Amino acid sequence: MRRRRTLRPDEEELWQAVARTAQPLHARPAPAPVPPEPAAPASSPPRAEPKPLPPLRLGTQTSTRPHDLAPTLREQIAAHPLKMDAKQFARMSRGRIAPQARIDLHGMTLAEAHPELMHFILDAHRQGMRLVLVITGKGKVRDEGGPIPTRTGVLRHQVPQWLRLPPLGPLVQQVAEAHLKHGGMGAYYVYLRRG
Repeated sequence: MRRRRTLRPDEEELWQAVARTAQPLHARPAPAPVPPEPAAPASSPPRAEPKPLPPLRLGTQTSTRPHDLAPTLREQIAAHPLKMDAKQFARMSRGRIAPQARIDLHGMTLAEAHPELMHFILDAHRQGMRLVLVITGKGKVRDEGGPIPTRTGVLRHQVPQWLRLPPLGPLVQQVAEAHLKHGGMGAYYVYLRRG
C-alpha cells in the first residue's frame, strides 16, 4: 500500500485557493480550513558590544603593520620554478651570455606592444634562437598618493604574463630579469625552447 504524501504549506495554500473556486458536484459541507501554525520567532544570537576605539590624535600612526601588497615583480618571477640548466641560468643572470636578438617595447602602449612581442618571439623561435632580450623600460611613477597604490611600469608587469600565455608560453622556457648591463629592471631575458 502506498503511503500518502502530505502537502507542504505552500501546496496546501494553493489547494485551498483552487478548492474555493471549485463547484461541488454533490452537495456536501466543505471542510473547515485549517489555520496555518504560527511561525516560531527566530531567536537571534546575542550581539556582542563593540569595543570602543581609542581616541585618535592628528598626526599619530594608526597601524604599525606594513600594507599587505602583492609581491614585487622580481619576487613573482623568482617564484617560478627553474626550467633550464642551473649553470646556464646563473651565467645568463650575471649577463655573461649575450642575447641573440632584442626588441625594445619602451614607450609603446599595451595594444602596440603585444603584437610586436608575439611576432618577435615567434620569429626568434623559428630562427632557432635561444636567448633574446625584451626591453620594456622601468615605467613612469603614476601614483597620485591615493588609497590604492598604482604599479609602476604597465609593460614591465604585462610582458611576463604574455610570455606565459599561448601562443608564446609553449615556446618560452624561462623568463628572468636582465643584468644591469642589458637593462636591469627595465628588461627581461627570455630563454626559448629548442624548436
